[in-house]
Amino acid sequence: MKLKHPGLLLLAVLALLQIELAAQIDSIPVPVKKRPGMVVMNDSSTSPIRPKVMKTDSLKPSKTYVHSPKRAALYSAILPGMGQVYNKKYWKVPIIAVGAGALIYGLNFNQSNFSMFKEELIKRQQNLGDLDPDLDRYTDANLNELQDFYRRNRDLTIVGMALLYALNIIDATVDAHLFDFNVSDDLSMHIRPKAVYPAFSAVPAFGVGLNLRF
Repeated sequence: MKLKHPGLLLLAVLALLQIELAAQIDSIPVPVKKRPGMVVMNDSSTSPIRPKVMKTDSLKPSKTYVHSPKRAALYSAILPGMGQVYNKKYWKVPIIAVGAGALIYGLNFNQSNFSMFKEELIKRQQNLGDLDPDLDRYTDANLNELQDFYRRNRDLTIVGMALLYALNIIDATVDAHLFDFNVSDDLSMHIRPKAVYPAFSAVPAFGVGLNLRF
């Protein structure tokens, strides 16, 4: 069979080969040079990404909590027991409250009795009348001794209140100093018998050894 137009057939074959070659060239991935701020996607497309800048206050020093002994002492001076609350030693607050309450009660009790016996003695000595019938059984000497007794107890109660107030401040200050003191779990002490060999004797001497671990 003889083709009438062999040139047209050859042009058609060349056109098909060119189309196929162009399709293969398009399918070959083209490497893209990465630049800062760009991300290469799987479909050979690039999209610029702006780097996100985090604002940090690098110039400002970081604030660290410091447990202040001065503040603990000031709190306890203003209100006894408040420094213990600041130190988180809550179990000490009821002790201070009970002690303060007992001393206040003792001060009021001794002061009232001292005033009662003193006034009764003054009325008798100056013949002012209006005597208390409940105190008739006491002589003037008894009244004088009783007023001295309760006055001494009142003064001792005031001293006790001053001591409790001072101890409250001291305790809060010491606890604040030891607030950040780290006691390791490895801290231990062992007492064991130990043989000691003297320098000029072959016979050992037995003693006690103390081992501290911290």
